[in-house]
Amino acid sequence: MSDGGYDEGGGDDYDAGFDEEEPVYDPEPEDPDEFQRDIVDDAAVGQNPDQLLTTGESGVVESGDPSAAANRTGRDKAPKDKKISNDKRQTTPYMTKYERARILGTRALQISMNAPVLVDLEGETDPLQIAIKELREKKIPLIVRRYMPDGYYEDWTCEELLQ
Repeated sequence: MSDGGYDEGGGDDYDAGFDEEEPVYDPEPEDPDEFQRDIVDDAAVGQNPDQLLTTGESGVVESGDPSAAANRTGRDKAPKDKKISNDKRQTTPYMTKYERARILGTRALQISMNAPVLVDLEGETDPLQIAIKELREKKIPLIVRRYMPDGYYEDWTCEELLQ
């Protein structure tokens, strides 16, 4: 036996699975542009590949069910037409705890990313505390969109909602 614990005398366990030949690698491809043609269409060369995946022909990012717009009949309304006017709102003018948490978190993130602060700081540096102060003074420039079960929605500004 050798120092490594293996039998040097032709033991089958040691040589199992190893080939003497090394794999052959082709260091240079035959056509350098061949790989690029496989990934990107010739008409799209020079454009950002990420944009090709997310945008349509008009440059608008489409989301949701792509066949929903095609299947919509004349009596169905587009999402922008499903807004309930401010004088016909049905929901209460009270901010829920979930809306409050979402608004404070969103505004604190904006403030932490150097968005303009709309209240006097008075030495405050914590973005969440600044957002709470802005909400207390009703200075947050965000709109709460409440969706109804039928697909219509109401928009409420933070100034309109009571806490």
